[in-house]
Amino acid sequence: MAKSAAKKLREKAVREGKRNPECNRSPFAHADMRTRITKTKKEQLYRSKYKNRYSDENRRDGSFFMYYLFKSSQSD
Repeated sequence: MAKSAAKKLREKAVREGKRNPECNRSPFAHADMRTRITKTKKEQLYRSKYKNRYSDENRRDGSFFMYYLFKSSQSD
């Protein structure tokens, strides 16, 4: 790979006895602070546990239940 112009200038400054600008960088500059873990089997199952719970696949015969409450209005 070719060197960038900035890297060439840094190396030249170090050769001439000047301070390397890379030393000024924070130790966290190159650290990847994100956590990467794959989900466990249990987490994957729990994630899809409630998806499409009331879909038509669960009611294979296509039936459903409806409940009506009628108010009786008897006047004596």
